[in-house]
Amino acid sequence: MINRFIGALWHRLRGPLQWRVMWLAHATFMVGVTGVVRDDEGRVLLLHHRLWRKDTPWGLPTGYARRGETFEQTVVREVKEETGLDVTPGPLVRLTSGYRLRAEAAYEARLSGGTMRLDPREILDAGWYAPDRLPAGLIASHRELILGVGAERDTAVTRTDRGA
Repeated sequence: MINRFIGALWHRLRGPLQWRVMWLAHATFMVGVTGVVRDDEGRVLLLHHRLWRKDTPWGLPTGYARRGETFEQTVVREVKEETGLDVTPGPLVRLTSGYRLRAEAAYEARLSGGTMRLDPREILDAGWYAPDRLPAGLIASHRELILGVGAERDTAVTRTDRGA
């Protein structure tokens, strides 16, 4: 009896109200999005991040998705904000979850234009690196993305059970 009542109520709520109830009842995640940006020579764009740990300050362009933004749009926006460069997003190369309040997505991306202009609030330095000449201090998960480590495991979507 109660299940029938709940079902009828649910169907009457419709669209936006259903979504609001679902949003309140389920975990809300921030989504970090990373771009593996390559140029025509196959080099990868790496940034020296001001706010990252001192022992691993180098990494790929990354940031959090904004409400209503696709993850591909996040890659384009973050690269533009941090470097002034324009990119064209490519395929999803990794999707991980298992963190308490965030999920992470990584996309391949291609340099398509722009002029290097670093955001000094976030980025101290930037450069294009051959995959076999990556700098010391590069975060391990970004090294894996660049080198395709675990690519057979990551070809579509992965789930990582790391606690945060």
